[in-house]
Amino acid sequence: MRIWVALFGVMMLTGGQGTVSAQTPRVPWVGGFYAQGGFIVAHSSRVRHLVRAHPTGLELNLQRQTTGHAPWHAWYGYPKIGLALVYYDYHNPVLGRSYAASFYLNKTYWRTTRQELNFRLGTGIGWFTQVFSQESNHKNALVSSRCNAMLQARVEYDWALSPRVGLLVGVGLNHFSNGATAKPNLGINIPTVVLGLNFHQQRSFRPLDVPPPPEPEDIGQNFLYLSTSLGIKRLNEIDLKTYLVNSVSVVGGRRVNRKSNLLLGLEGFYDRSLRAEQRDTARQDVPLVDVKKAGVFLGHELLFGRLALVTHLGVYVYNPYKSNNFYYERVGLKYHFTNRLFGAVDLKVHRGAADVLEWKAGVKL
Repeated sequence: MRIWVALFGVMMLTGGQGTVSAQTPRVPWVGGFYAQGGFIVAHSSRVRHLVRAHPTGLELNLQRQTTGHAPWHAWYGYPKIGLALVYYDYHNPVLGRSYAASFYLNKTYWRTTRQELNFRLGTGIGWFTQVFSQESNHKNALVSSRCNAMLQARVEYDWALSPRVGLLVGVGLNHFSNGATAKPNLGINIPTVVLGLNFHQQRSFRPLDVPPPPEPEDIGQNFLYLSTSLGIKRLNEIDLKTYLVNSVSVVGGRRVNRKSNLLLGLEGFYDRSLRAEQRDTARQDVPLVDVKKAGVFLGHELLFGRLALVTHLGVYVYNPYKSNNFYYERVGLKYHFTNRLFGAVDLKVHRGAADVLEWKAGVKL
């Protein structure tokens, strides 16, 4: 808590010192302090005993207004880039508390001199004080590892109380999951109502006086991705061994406009936990079928400079061991370190249930 108070003080000093100077800041900052209240979605019968209490939380965040230094700022209507620290108390000794840090984009859809309507989307890392333990906390079917990925989506309304201070009201959805690196992994979904204050360094905003960014030269061009990934997962809460999951992908793509790439890919998977599952359930006189899988997928990349939000929908075309549905989904973040080399973190999902968290490296041709 002391760290939060100190950071809040820094934001106040940097974002609201004295009177407004004659020289307009070129990169405005916004600091926020919010309270949250919500409930846990009972998405499985296994968690109904955990959703009776209502989580409450606090959030401290710092946002920077994009101004046009990069071409994608203008293409997305000059969103804000933010970092948030989030605390939740679940008011349940089985779940305890969580602490998270989240990076996000906040896009304004409507703005006047005194009001803003924004949509915020972010991702980060959360840390839980109480996790599943067969010996001491076996009722916690939601969280089985202390470290979890966090996803946030929120609609926010900011109304000016003064030239520097805004009242913020919002509704959001927060999700925590470890990507099946440990089990049970049902994950937590928390719809919330948000109320707080924003401290604006400069409420009125004007982009940099620069020419409109040119259209990217590679619009309409085709490309090829070659990549491989590595992940780990557990079979169940009883088997504490971790198993490697590998994949290789060949993906053809085309940049269709400033914001989007369309993809068509072929990939193969080798999940070693499925072999262990076979050995546990198959009769000794029955030969084990191949656990390798192959799939084809359609995909989309939403581009933010070197960063991309990745979504895939695939179907298995080779799947001798029917351990899951015939289709799969994927959502992730990709970053291009150079024009050729990239890395990505993807969550592969079967019908809404996390299958594996993939750490990917590849090359663009």
